Amino acid sequence: MTAQEKKKKYFFFVNDEKFDTDEEVVTGAYIKSLIANLPPGSGLEMEGQGNDPNKLIGDGDSLSLKLGHGQGPLRFTTVPPANFG
Repeated sequence: MTAQEKKKKYFFFVNDEKFDTDEEVVTGAYIKSLIANLPPGSGLEMEGQGNDPNKLIGDGDSLSLKLGHGQGPLRFTTVPPANFG
């Protein structure tokens, strides 16, 4: 295992694809920047944990990837750009 692989200790999922990072706190914009071929204007929705509802995540919203006791990794779904008109 390389030093680079050891450094990455946080992860999350977007549309069932796993992403690794060494950042404990990330923003919606950071998450979206890692998604290949994401259409401009796409949104991001975080899956609720337990009975919590899903939540739309803005580009400036900060999220901790640190897992607490009994918590699973954060899971997100991309939301297509809104089509008004």
